[in-house]
Amino acid sequence: MQNKKIQVAIAGFGMSGKIFHAPFLHADERFAIKRVYERATERAKEEYPYVEVVRDFSALLRDDIDLVVISTPNQTHVPFAKEALTAGKNVVVEKPMAATAAEAAALCALAREKGVLLSVYQNRRLDGDFLTVKQLIEAGRLGEVLHYEAHFDRFVTGKSAKRWKAEGGNGVDILYDLGVHIIDQAYALFGMPKEVYADLRKQREESAGIDNFAVILYYDTLRAILSAGEVVAQPGPHYMVHGRKASFLKYGMDVQEQALVGGARPPMVDWGEDAPAGYGMLYTPQNGVVQAETIKTCKGDYGGYYDNLYAALTANAAPLVQPEEAVAVLRIIEAAQQSDAEKRRIAL
Repeated sequence: MQNKKIQVAIAGFGMSGKIFHAPFLHADERFAIKRVYERATERAKEEYPYVEVVRDFSALLRDDIDLVVISTPNQTHVPFAKEALTAGKNVVVEKPMAATAAEAAALCALAREKGVLLSVYQNRRLDGDFLTVKQLIEAGRLGEVLHYEAHFDRFVTGKSAKRWKAEGGNGVDILYDLGVHIIDQAYALFGMPKEVYADLRKQREESAGIDNFAVILYYDTLRAILSAGEVVAQPGPHYMVHGRKASFLKYGMDVQEQALVGGARPPMVDWGEDAPAGYGMLYTPQNGVVQAETIKTCKGDYGGYYDNLYAALTANAAPLVQPEEAVAVLRIIEAAQQSDAEKRRIAL
């Protein structure tokens, strides 16, 4: 099956479908975007004239489709994924897979029963700055990591332009939006924590739910602090990691989202390349003096998600993001919610 072209249907063509999925599927000749579900518009056809736009999600489940990518509002992820899996389709679901770990686990069980692939689009595992942190840790440059911080801050005004976000509801707030990314990154690096503590807040009147959080994950000797907020005009470090040998600080975000929103599309020679001004710094004490070293940011590439997915679909490779990992991340989110409500650490 290694020469097979994967026929793809995309559900939803808002920011997720238009910015994070379609450009990489279009650029990869091993995939073909055949059909797109849009409720009222035909934006997909404007950018990709060859696609068929349909008004009914079930129209994506015809026999000629191999893979269904679900990039619709959060509340639809579970019912749409369930319908697609039941029809025997391989499925990629935008994060979060579900609002609860139990719902996500049920989807995993259904995928196993039907013998199809299920994965979650945790594209920020392929952020250049995260890959840099991962590389430094795995290379032992930091020594044993004792303190890890990841901040995902923005300055937001007014209500969300997306109606479903403005209305809010279960599984729709900053913890499921930005939080699910940085929690997944910490999980990918360090695994399941032993305990979780969280402080969840609403700081903006226009927010439909919480818009600020600090989640602390406790391991044997490591503490991971993950936070995000919408009232941060000047962010601090995106990553700050301290180990027994050295510390690493990195400001600024991965460049891919900004490039995509600005109209850039892969393939490009310098795709995912950070500007030198954005490189992080490694601080290593030597003979009583701290040596500062500029660390070039690894090249980010969201296209790597679909490169891996093709291998998973045609050569039985392990998916970059296993669906059970999404269940684990949702368990951490649920523990954070319980911790905030009960004002205590929650054991996992």
